[in-house]
Amino acid sequence: MFDPFLLILTLVFAGIGMAVSARLKSVFHKYGEVGLRSGLSGAQVAQRMLKESGIHDVTVESVPGKLTDHYNPLNKTVNLSPEVFSGRSISAAAVAAHECGHAVQHARQYPWLQMRSQLVPIVNFSSKALNWVYIAMIVLAFSANLYNQALLAIIILQSAITLFTVITLPVEMDASNRALVWLRGSGVALPGAEMDGASTALKWAGRTYIVAALASLATLAYFIMKYMGRRD
Repeated sequence: MFDPFLLILTLVFAGIGMAVSARLKSVFHKYGEVGLRSGLSGAQVAQRMLKESGIHDVTVESVPGKLTDHYNPLNKTVNLSPEVFSGRSISAAAVAAHECGHAVQHARQYPWLQMRSQLVPIVNFSSKALNWVYIAMIVLAFSANLYNQALLAIIILQSAITLFTVITLPVEMDASNRALVWLRGSGVALPGAEMDGASTALKWAGRTYIVAALASLATLAYFIMKYMGRRD
């Protein structure tokens, strides 16, 4: 069943997400043009941070794509996009250090990271199941009882996704904080323009997760209100 309010809600957050993403790309491009005085590449920054953090069982690898940087706790790899892996810029250093921040979280058994990892299979299932429930809602729109059950299923599935997006916030913020503290303490990024640039880049990266969490919370609240309204 077509719902204009849900469409507007989706479009609003999609627009905000696109704006933040565009700003993030602009910031990363800006500081991607500014070299570090240390001259280290992203790969070298990552290797050095891991070593100085006492982590010796994590490897640093290059993966194809743009902004595809991530830490994989399953095989303990810091995966960096080509421009970060080989880049010798403020952006490359910030991203590399951030991903190593996740490796440090893993090694230190950071509770929020452990919770997020445990939710991954549940979220994958919920995301796939939601598509089928949305289809069922269209088919079952003529039956009030079945439609309400479909709404309840959406609330349960969306709750898992929302919980994941909310838990992701402290995980990402903490990884960025660890990165900035290390960059400053190690001297890889100098006080002033280099540290300011790294901080700005990571702040905008963090805002993409904030938008995702708010969008998920708003969607969940919408379906809860819709469900409660139909029960009155």
